[in-house]
Amino acid sequence: MTTETAPQAESPTRLRRAITGPLLFAFILGDVLGAGVYALMGVLSEKVGGMLWAPLLLALLLAMLTAGSYAELVTKYPRAGGAAVFAERAFHSPLVSFLVGFSMLAAGVTSAAGLAIAFAGDYLGTFLDLPTIPVAIAFLALVALLNARGIRESMGANLVMTAIELSGLVIVIAVVAVFFFGGGGDASRTVEGPEGTGVAIAVLSGAVIAYYSFVGFETSANMIEEVKNPRRTYPRALFGALITAGAVYILVGLASSIALPPAELQESSGPLLAVVEATGAGIPSWLFSLIALVAVANGALLTMIMVSRLTYGMAEQGLLPSALGRVLPKRKTPWVAILTTTLVAMGLTLVGDLATLAETVVLLLLVVFLSVNVSVLVLRRDRVEHDHFRVWTFVPVLGIASCILLLTQQRPAVWLFGAILLAVGGVLYALARWSRRHAEKKNAPSGGEPAGDQKENHEHA
Repeated sequence: MTTETAPQAESPTRLRRAITGPLLFAFILGDVLGAGVYALMGVLSEKVGGMLWAPLLLALLLAMLTAGSYAELVTKYPRAGGAAVFAERAFHSPLVSFLVGFSMLAAGVTSAAGLAIAFAGDYLGTFLDLPTIPVAIAFLALVALLNARGIRESMGANLVMTAIELSGLVIVIAVVAVFFFGGGGDASRTVEGPEGTGVAIAVLSGAVIAYYSFVGFETSANMIEEVKNPRRTYPRALFGALITAGAVYILVGLASSIALPPAELQESSGPLLAVVEATGAGIPSWLFSLIALVAVANGALLTMIMVSRLTYGMAEQGLLPSALGRVLPKRKTPWVAILTTTLVAMGLTLVGDLATLAETVVLLLLVVFLSVNVSVLVLRRDRVEHDHFRVWTFVPVLGIASCILLLTQQRPAVWLFGAILLAVGGVLYALARWSRRHAEKKNAPSGGEPAGDQKENHEHA
């Protein structure tokens, strides 16, 4: 991987470049090292038996490919807002740009629904015995209320939450290590695949789900204007955070397999709690459950904040109905966007299947990542004056192949879910454009071109 030779000066920005390499590393690690791993070990064991580490390792390698494409595009276009803007630059199609942006939005809502189900599972069951779906819906309602109050996450708060999330995973690794070297557990399970399925097919199928644990790095693209020396800092922080998260995940996978057989992991919606309890360590179940609940709740809250703001922004740009851009007069929060996305997430919890929701998130993000990998190659013809990171050409090519490979592994039910969500997006896009044109014609001077059309023509000239 190389950098384009060009002037070393940083791109001008109105924002303060206050984010150092360690802070950016912590932010990306906090986004990636989220709540998914607390819930997915049981689901993974259904796919690969005791070989939990294998799909996690494969998912890490596949995620690194697309991360390479992000590193080039983000440092090449440091003012860009993410995958949707890259797609607009590469394909010059507002519709393609919208579909990429909406795929991010739909993935976020679906992810929040999955996290709500995880929150309402066995981790909460340590404290209260309540039905999963009603609790998940109530949890999302509480998240919406907090969101509407105008919660702002600082870098310092992110460091604290990341430390809490990481502590739970370190506990799992540590207690199983003591348990194993004390003569407990069974290391042979780590190389035992599922019965009746080839190992290669099982690992590839598991990687589709494991990929869910590595998503989140793409949100760091929005912080590039505030990063010091972004050409050097961003790639190092991005790859470093992914490798760190991958190492932790693989160790957790090994620990889970050593402590419990796959059948017992599959029975629990709080599999890591079951792992800790199996070791007989003197750690109270309520303490680990509380850590897991904090991780899940924080993940859901940050996801819904991002989704509601993305919805609001797309409405402001005329890509979604303008009603979604309404804000509370005092709180200055996008209440219609918050309400709408929360209701959709609540509806998705009725699926009640964490695996299907996780795979749908991956499907939607694969659409986004496929676009990013193609955009890198298309935009190679576009030269910029400033210095930027350049990934080896074979990386985005392999990234495209990896996205297509993972897309072929999705179940029909997952494709149906993704298609329904994108179809809803298409309807909203058409409605927004019709409403905008109708308003422009109504407000246009008689005999002249609508002012909005003039603006649109200027924007896309």
